[in-house]
Amino acid sequence: PSCFGYPLSIFFIIINEFCERFSYYGMRAVLVLYFKYFLQWDDNLSTAIYHTFVALCYLTPILGAIIADSWLGKFKTIVSLSIVYTIGQAVMSVSSINDLTDQNQNGSPDNIAVHIALSMIGLILIALGTGGIKPCVSAFGGDQFEEDQDKQRSRFFSIFYLSINAGSLLSTIITPILRAQECGIHSKQRCYPLAFGVPAALMAISLVVFIAGSRMYKKVKPQGNIMVQVSKCIGFAIKNRFRHRSKEFPKREHWLDWASEKYDKRLIAQTKMVLKVLFLYIPLPMFWALFDQQGSRWTLQATTMDGNFGAIQIQPDQMQTVNPILIIIMVPVVDAVVYPLIKKCKINFTPLRKITVGMFLASLAFVAAALVQVQIDKTLPVFPAAEQSQIKIINLGTSNASIKFEPELRHVNVMSMDSTDYMTFETSQLQSLNITSGNKTKLDNIKLPGGKRHTLAVKDNEADLVFKWLLDNVTSKPEEGNNLIRFINNLPDPINVTMGETSFGNLASLSDSNYELFPGGRQDKITVVRNSMNCSLTSKAFGFGSAYTIVINECSRGNLTVTYSKDISPNTVHMAWQIPQYFILTCAEVVFSVTGLEFSYSQAPSNMKAVLQAGWLLTVAVGNIIVLIVAGASKLSEQWAEYVLFAALLLAVCIIFAVMAYFYTYIDPNEIEAQFDEEEKNQVKKDPDLYEKKAEADSQM
Repeated sequence: PSCFGYPLSIFFIIINEFCERFSYYGMRAVLVLYFKYFLQWDDNLSTAIYHTFVALCYLTPILGAIIADSWLGKFKTIVSLSIVYTIGQAVMSVSSINDLTDQNQNGSPDNIAVHIALSMIGLILIALGTGGIKPCVSAFGGDQFEEDQDKQRSRFFSIFYLSINAGSLLSTIITPILRAQECGIHSKQRCYPLAFGVPAALMAISLVVFIAGSRMYKKVKPQGNIMVQVSKCIGFAIKNRFRHRSKEFPKREHWLDWASEKYDKRLIAQTKMVLKVLFLYIPLPMFWALFDQQGSRWTLQATTMDGNFGAIQIQPDQMQTVNPILIIIMVPVVDAVVYPLIKKCKINFTPLRKITVGMFLASLAFVAAALVQVQIDKTLPVFPAAEQSQIKIINLGTSNASIKFEPELRHVNVMSMDSTDYMTFETSQLQSLNITSGNKTKLDNIKLPGGKRHTLAVKDNEADLVFKWLLDNVTSKPEEGNNLIRFINNLPDPINVTMGETSFGNLASLSDSNYELFPGGRQDKITVVRNSMNCSLTSKAFGFGSAYTIVINECSRGNLTVTYSKDISPNTVHMAWQIPQYFILTCAEVVFSVTGLEFSYSQAPSNMKAVLQAGWLLTVAVGNIIVLIVAGASKLSEQWAEYVLFAALLLAVCIIFAVMAYFYTYIDPNEIEAQFDEEEKNQVKKDPDLYEKKAEADSQM
């Protein structure tokens, strides 16, 4: 049965792929946060385990391909490994239920080891499942087409890629929202069980849909595992070549011809084709090393940016959705507009040229990321070195104040109810201060510890000129776009301060609270209780990543008056500045990824496709391992420098690849196959028993 000229079975395969990708990317979207906040791992360990898991997911396809080709066939492999996969997702979901080991019901798991063990088992099952079926699903889709349906097959791979991205787009938007819900039996927590549970349910749906189409599939019988045969053939050729290394043996055209004593010509010819393509794969992992940092480095970059898009607040981890959104737009545009235009210009844009362009673009995307990083770095606060002190002055009085730092280091005037920025001094040079406000003057000998930030609060009240040193124990800009807030009580009586849900406790007159963390982009209600009287006010919006000191100046008849003093400015670089780098990287992915799959398919004999598929996915695994190595080995303290390093590495690899591609000659595997078929027919005519002999020889291999 067919539909729009496509086999009907294709639609089941595409729906199945959509659900499976939703399941995988949904789980992956919240994985790092799960490691960090639930399992309480630090950033480095979380990132390392994240990339290790991704690498594992792309290593297991080799296993899947072997099982499918030599034992179960693609259909049964997909079904059985999907079951393993579904169990893995379910285990993952269970591992994140904190009530599982929370006997004392205090809201945090008592036995974290149980959760770690369960989630590792879950992740291993998922890696086995997702990796095992990966080489089978797209190849199984390719199997559904007839020989003459090249155009449809090529269009199928594009639609296939689209369904992958539709699945990943929806899940990258939905799963973080699910995670943000509160749920739990005894205590309310972030809802990881739901965030992992929905992907598990979708995996189950994916399995049901796939089995539902069972009647319609064209199922190709497993032809014995070709990978094992190929490896044996290569091994034998090398051994044999080594045995005959002396001069008296005639050279052979290709080193693989040394296997001809034991293996038939057809297998040797096919192996040559495969090796030719695999050789071209060697530089490709570098592309994936950059590409997969969207989930780690680029997301961390977004946490230092401003996510206010007017009506909506974008969370840093939701920026990743830019990639699938763009893919869904770009794949059809590139297919229907860009490639035909290039063709019109009489440029022969071969698959290998596309891949080269893809690598170049990805390297460009990291240059863009580095430029954004430089802009971000400019807005980051500078903290004092070990032998420096930073001082900021807040004038809490009604008259202006003038402060001289002696010996003649600096002289500042501060208006009433105003504050200065931080001023940096060499701690050893600071000896004394001379404070004048109204008509009073005070002297103070300074003894500050080095390497810290301090606030000097000055107040001229009727009777006296008071001043007080406050230690600002903020040593870094708040993470994840959160804000730090503290209060100073500028009233004569003690007060109790609450902001949002957070209580700052009781503050004596002219004393300060500790800094507390608040989520970015929100406005909270400040409530002050003074002598059992309530005053309240909605705070201003603090943006993302700022630190503020809020001075409580007046609380009477329910009205509250405050002044804001900025200690660390909010993130000023807008998250939208990440869109160019995502756009460039997506263009790179469209020309690189879609082409790579198609090219591999066109250059290999039909029975070798699974080998190439596995090889292609292996490049992704190696790419993730490269991230671990480069990020671990490069002692670059500056993030922008690391981006530039990755861009430079990929550019170098891109040039090497361009040279390799230049010397590559395209082949048509079908022609070569046809030649062998022809030869065999002729031989059978001459020697009818040959077939029997060949079958015996094959079975002994």
